[in-house]
Amino acid sequence: MDSRPIGVFDSGLGGLTCVAELMKVLPDEDIVYFGDTARVPYGTRSRNTIIEYAQQDAAFIRKKGVKLMIAACGTVSSALGDVDISGGLPFTGVVEPAAAEAVIAAENGIIGVIGTAATIASGAYEASIKRIFPDIKVYSQACPLFVPLVENGFTDKNDIVVKEIVRRYLEPIKASGADVLIMGCTHYPHLADAIADMLGDVKLISSGAAAARYAKRLIIEGSMQSGRSGHGKISCYTSDSAEKFRENAALFFGNGFDGTVDRITIEELVKT
Repeated sequence: MDSRPIGVFDSGLGGLTCVAELMKVLPDEDIVYFGDTARVPYGTRSRNTIIEYAQQDAAFIRKKGVKLMIAACGTVSSALGDVDISGGLPFTGVVEPAAAEAVIAAENGIIGVIGTAATIASGAYEASIKRIFPDIKVYSQACPLFVPLVENGFTDKNDIVVKEIVRRYLEPIKASGADVLIMGCTHYPHLADAIADMLGDVKLISSGAAAARYAKRLIIEGSMQSGRSGHGKISCYTSDSAEKFRENAALFFGNGFDGTVDRITIEELVKT
């Protein structure tokens, strides 16, 4: 048994979709989460900057004494390549778990992928899918405005701004005939209703939820369960306003958010 928490980090609030799934599949586990809300979005940055930020985020999470780390950020997961930020801990990003679930779900051999500009430019999702099943067709689309929409609370499928942005980005995916869509950024599930309205009968894969399910497998295979009964606690850290983080975090959990939220400055983060 291992009572240490699971560590999760993201460029902002999107990784809380992973946390919400962790709470379902591993309800007894404590979770430490860091959202770099002062520097969101990562998806418009260069690869060198993304890796620099990810190294700082991971170092901060490791100092919290975690037993497993999840980079719940499609941009980070896509950018890392062979760069190791785990510090020897069991580690997963979101790309490979989501790719594996998408391949299983695809019935017509066509998969759509949406993500930040950096994620799509990296080709990481397509490469991961092709390693599993080389003959699958993959259609990718960058959706750079999705993260700002979610971070600012614009998620209602009936909002005219949301509808128009979703339509413009997803028309090529709809035209491709894909029957599965990987939401390759952990912010995107909060636009799932609008996406589903646009695409119709397409299976949506949440990259954050897929990573959480894969993390459960790692926990069980490594005999790292907490051994407790009852709900674990959530300790959140943000690089911007803790009050704003708490307000927005409540949107990610159907029954409200009861975790702690503390702020760490960028200066403190860089020193970790």
